[in-house]
Amino acid sequence: MNLVRNPEDIFNDLVKQIRSIILTSRKKVYEVINNESLKTYWDIGKQIIEKEQEGNLRAKYGSQLLIKLSKQLTKDLGKGFSRSNLQNMRNFYVAYPNCQTVSGNLKWSHYCELLSLEDKDKRSFYEQESINSSWSVRELQRQIDTSLFERLLLSDGKANKQTVLKLSQQGQILETATDIIKDPYVFEFLGIPEKKPILEKELEEKLIRHIENFLLELGKGFMFVGSQQRTTLGNRHDYVDMVFYNKIIKAYVLIDLKSRKMKHADVGQMNTYLNYYKTEINEETDNAPIGIILCTSKDKIEAEYALGGLSNQIFASTYVLYLPDKEMLLKEVEDLLREEAEE
Repeated sequence: MNLVRNPEDIFNDLVKQIRSIILTSRKKVYEVINNESLKTYWDIGKQIIEKEQEGNLRAKYGSQLLIKLSKQLTKDLGKGFSRSNLQNMRNFYVAYPNCQTVSGNLKWSHYCELLSLEDKDKRSFYEQESINSSWSVRELQRQIDTSLFERLLLSDGKANKQTVLKLSQQGQILETATDIIKDPYVFEFLGIPEKKPILEKELEEKLIRHIENFLLELGKGFMFVGSQQRTTLGNRHDYVDMVFYNKIIKAYVLIDLKSRKMKHADVGQMNTYLNYYKTEINEETDNAPIGIILCTSKDKIEAEYALGGLSNQIFASTYVLYLPDKEMLLKEVEDLLREEAEE
C-alpha cells in the first residue's frame, strides 16, 4: 500500500535537497578559487625571485623594486598589490619552493600570518595545527601570540630535538593525559588587569562567559560539561569548579581553580573528585578521568612530592592573565635543548 506524502513534507524535502546542492556547489567553487589564489601568489613570488636573481633588475632598482612594482600593478590591476603583500608573495615562494606542499585548506591570510615566523619548525607546527584544528585566522593569531608552540614544549619539562621535530611535523597529537596539558595556560581574553586580585568564583564566571576562548586555549577535543558539578559522599556535597570531556582521549577532565599558590591539600581534594568520577560517573567506554589544578604559582618540589605516586592522573598548571613573554619562553626552550646536547 502506497502512502500519500503530505505536500508540506514534500516541499520541505525539496528545499532541503536544493539547499544541499547549492551549499555543496559553493564549497567547491570556494575551494577552486582559494587554490587558484594561492597558486597565483606563489607564481608571483617565483617570478620576483627569479627576476631578482638575474642581477640587472636588482642593480637598477635595488630595494625600490617592490615599491615600483606595487605602484605599477595597483595602477594596472587595482587593489591587492601593496608592497607588504608583494613581500609576502616573495616570502611565500621562498618558504614553500615546492608548490605541492601548500595546503588548500588554508587561506592566503593564514599564510601571511605563518610567514611572520622565521623558525621553520615553529611555522610548520602552526600550519599543521591550523589544518588539523580548522583554526580561523584570528584563532591562529591568538595561538601565535600566546606562544603555544613553546608552552607545549615546556609543559612536561622535556623539550628535546625529537619533541620539536614531532611537534613541527605532526602538530599536537593527543594520545595520553600528558598530551592535553599546558603550563602555563593563558587567559588574556578575560581582560583582567595583571595586578588585580581576583576571587576564584569571579575567575570561574569569567571563564564561562568566555567559554569559546577557554575551549580554544584548552585545545582540541574539549567539550564543556558544566560548572559546579556536585559530588556526594554520605551527607556531604562538594562541587568541582569546571568539568569538561575530551572526546579524543575519551576522558572527563576536572578543573579546580585556585586564585593562589598550589597547596598539597589541593591534590587530595582533586584525588577524591577523580575517584568519585571513576566510580560514579564514568561509562565503560570512558578512560580514567584527569584532574587539573589551575593555580597562580607552584613550588616545583612540593608539586613533585604531592603529585608523585598517585594512581590518578593529576596535574598542577599555572595560569597567567596576560600574554606571556615570548623571549623568556624561547630562552627556556633553548636552555633545555642546550642541556640535552651537553648530556
